[in-house]
Amino acid sequence: MKTVLLAGGFGTRLSEYTEDIPKPMVPVGGLPMLWHIMSIYSHFGHNEFLLALGYKADYVKSFFVNYETLHSDFILDMATGKSRAVERPGVNWKLGLIDTGLNTMTGGRIKRLSSWLADETFMATYGDGVSDVDINALLEFHRSHGKLVTMTLARPAARFGIVEFEEGGLVRSFQEKPLDSAGYVNAGFFVMEPGFLEFIDGDDAILERDPLERAVAEGEVMAYVHNGFWRPMDTKRDVDDLNKMWDTDEAPWKRWSLESSSARKSRGHFDV
Repeated sequence: MKTVLLAGGFGTRLSEYTEDIPKPMVPVGGLPMLWHIMSIYSHFGHNEFLLALGYKADYVKSFFVNYETLHSDFILDMATGKSRAVERPGVNWKLGLIDTGLNTMTGGRIKRLSSWLADETFMATYGDGVSDVDINALLEFHRSHGKLVTMTLARPAARFGIVEFEEGGLVRSFQEKPLDSAGYVNAGFFVMEPGFLEFIDGDDAILERDPLERAVAEGEVMAYVHNGFWRPMDTKRDVDDLNKMWDTDEAPWKRWSLESSSARKSRGHFDV
């Protein structure tokens, strides 16, 4: 099953980074956010990805085209120019790196991939959020209800700590960034049937507006509630928080990402 990754937006709210690189390529733990998201899917056995590119598409293409060279150890014979990788990255992903247009909206990017999706069920998510959602449980839920779309819902962490105090000023309780009590939000991690593509009119279609709103009105969208970890990357503060989680081993998805970064070693002899 293919997974669509929406990786073509301008990322204007993260301009500290996105003047130079696309938002999904902002590093967490030294590797792009996009790579972390792919590692989550890969952990559950899903290794075929369609990257819907746009803004600075060349940067994303260059990263993956040169991935093995940049993340491998090599033996190089300078006299002949021959080389051999002796320690290669452990990923076994298959990627479609598709330029879906500079100004295309999120729904339009998915629509442009119609011919690549081969009239099959597919998954889709944004290129700027990580989670410990069980992808296979999500798929099982989707297959159980027969609707066109399953949308994963999560409760975001509050931006600030919550303080309760008495009239005289005595603090009774304090919670640093608890889950937001306001309710659930769209966390991405969709499963979609090809029939949903008919709800998307063209490049200007914003996925979260007309296409999904129309599908909801027709009773074709189901919610998969995820009460575990989910964190988007919308601001520099988010980037800093995610990197801190990674560096202190508090990132719930880290063990899955480390699976993808483990190397495959070949024989250590010096011949090429």
